Amino acid sequence: MKLSVIIPVYQTEHTLERCMESVVGQSFDNLEIILVDDGSPDNCPRLCDEWARRDTRIHVIHQENKGLSGARNSGIEAAKGDVITFIDSDDFIAPGTYEAAMPFIDDADIVEFPVLRFYGTHRQKLLSLQPHDYSDMRDYWIEGRAYEHAYAWNKLYRRNLFDNVRFPEGIVFEDVHTLPHLLANARRVQTIDKGCYYYCTNPRGITATASGRELSMLLDAHCKVIGHWCDDRYYLHVLNIQMDVYELTGEAPLLPYRSIALLAEKLSFKERMKGLFLNLSDVKTICKLNKTIHQWTGRR
Repeated sequence: MKLSVIIPVYQTEHTLERCMESVVGQSFDNLEIILVDDGSPDNCPRLCDEWARRDTRIHVIHQENKGLSGARNSGIEAAKGDVITFIDSDDFIAPGTYEAAMPFIDDADIVEFPVLRFYGTHRQKLLSLQPHDYSDMRDYWIEGRAYEHAYAWNKLYRRNLFDNVRFPEGIVFEDVHTLPHLLANARRVQTIDKGCYYYCTNPRGITATASGRELSMLLDAHCKVIGHWCDDRYYLHVLNIQMDVYELTGEAPLLPYRSIALLAEKLSFKERMKGLFLNLSDVKTICKLNKTIHQWTGRR
């Protein structure tokens, strides 16, 4: 099978070389590399063209700025491979990752591999995955806690999953909006403990600078899923986002009320306490309480 590696490029002239070296150096070489220059105003357009001259597997798309989703979508349209994967151009991938992951796509629609999150910072932490084969997408989302790592880039996808799916343009946290649609088309997901994606912190990135409006987009994505797939732990995860949105915007909560089974073994003590307050009140009250506490302590 051929693998199409889609790399959106925008204002990453200082990290593009590291990213590209990690991809062209992969031991699995039946791949095409699609660099999507998303109207970058720095030296990235020239660097992309230089890479294409150095390696015939590399193709470059130059386009007006459409944002991360628009760049990924352009890459999907151009992809010729049977399998698609993504890399952000300020990140990189460990040697041998594709060679380790590609055999599993023979029997799966999505293959997910580990991530070293916030690489090079004091927050650095490995998202390790246990080998597991999911044939029920709800189990993958809930029991596998895929909602905590719904990233586009640490996964391989069969090309046909994108036949009727694209990343939504004009919004952020687009990965969380998109993965549930891909899962609706999938029959099997395989998580593996081999390979690694290095996620590097970008101080200008959305994760570091998200406002209330942007977190509202993340909340909206989860609220669309929670009506179909939910358990107490996932609900409390989304409640945390709802509380942040309320604190930043003051807008009426979107999250519907759900009582929490406080004796559930998988809940932590902190989660049980939050569930207790929720059970005694409602979503808006716990949001107000959270905001008040943060005002008293002087932090978010």
